[in-house]
Amino acid sequence: MTQHPPLYNQLMQYLRQHSHYSDKRHLITLSWMVMGVLLSQSLHLTEWEPYVVSRATQAQSYQKRWGRFLTNQKVEVAKIYLPLVMAAINNWSKGRIYLALDTTMLWNKYCMTHLSIICSGRAIPFLWSVTEHNSATIAFEIYQPLLRKASWLLRNQSDVMLLADRGFANQALLKWLKQRTWHYSIRIPSDTLIWGVHRWCACPVSRLRAVRGEAKMYHQIRLWESGIETVNLALAYPKTVAEPWAVITDETPTLQTLWQYGFRFRVEELFLDSKSGIFGLTDSRLRDTQKLNRLYLVVAIAILYSTIMGTTVELSGLRQQVDLHYSRGLSYLKIGLRWLRGTIHKGRELLQLLPLPYRTPQRCFASRRAEADYYEQLLFSRIRSLHCAQ
Repeated sequence: MTQHPPLYNQLMQYLRQHSHYSDKRHLITLSWMVMGVLLSQSLHLTEWEPYVVSRATQAQSYQKRWGRFLTNQKVEVAKIYLPLVMAAINNWSKGRIYLALDTTMLWNKYCMTHLSIICSGRAIPFLWSVTEHNSATIAFEIYQPLLRKASWLLRNQSDVMLLADRGFANQALLKWLKQRTWHYSIRIPSDTLIWGVHRWCACPVSRLRAVRGEAKMYHQIRLWESGIETVNLALAYPKTVAEPWAVITDETPTLQTLWQYGFRFRVEELFLDSKSGIFGLTDSRLRDTQKLNRLYLVVAIAILYSTIMGTTVELSGLRQQVDLHYSRGLSYLKIGLRWLRGTIHKGRELLQLLPLPYRTPQRCFASRRAEADYYEQLLFSRIRSLHCAQ
């Protein structure tokens, strides 16, 4: 009987425990693919062969196996992945859940739309879709299905906030959000027309005087030429950014509004890890939307599993075995990856996964300077609160 590595056995158990699948063979192949990604830290399919135990003797056999998985219509991404991520946040019912909506481009041909969960100082994949589109700006109709599915999955969560950048600031999205109980914090472009600041006419946001180091909180302004949508606006010019922030929200605008919007930038770190930093999605050489969707399933599971392993290492008091900083200086994703490689090369124990904590056990700063920059990024010398004319 073939002896499988402990990491494969745990991955297989993890997937079988939560995922809904039509064929056990799909999970077997997926477990080997995730293990190959974790240990090689590459999405180049030819890099996984050394980590797979199989009766195959030809390297081409492995390549064909991965190819069959990526083209298999019976492999349903949502049914495999969503139970995993929902199980990970199962104990988050009493806290606010932040969802970051963003897009990223692959080879200037494919647009990946991500809806991510802000967790443990980073973002973890939640829902995604790949479309053939030559721009990172997409219509509401393209990402609306992701929002609908997220709304149903999080129907029992009492406090959800959507974070989004300027490309998603549109009337259709605000109308959709108002029909739900979700909160939002969305940055708007500088040419957006607003009503209420000047009594009789609209003006673009760029006309509002923004002084570096100052923040203004506008209550009850109206947006766009029609002036139909009423929102609150936090206009701020932090000393550490190149241009002012104009963030709309349904809540009372405060500095907390800006802090919450700042969580959105964590999805950019997710893109960096996925595309080039750790896994190298751009090295996969795939040019097909369905293949890319299924390949990102492998990435998403690897990120989620490694992040959970990283927090487990922290909660078990073992972080300093893989992180040389006195206080945490690595993301939980990297801590988890280092621990997993140590189980192969150094005989470390493969820990039993603990629930993903809602609150970050320990903030991550690579240096004291980085910590100071983090806490000083939203310091203002003047803060004003203005109630606008209706």
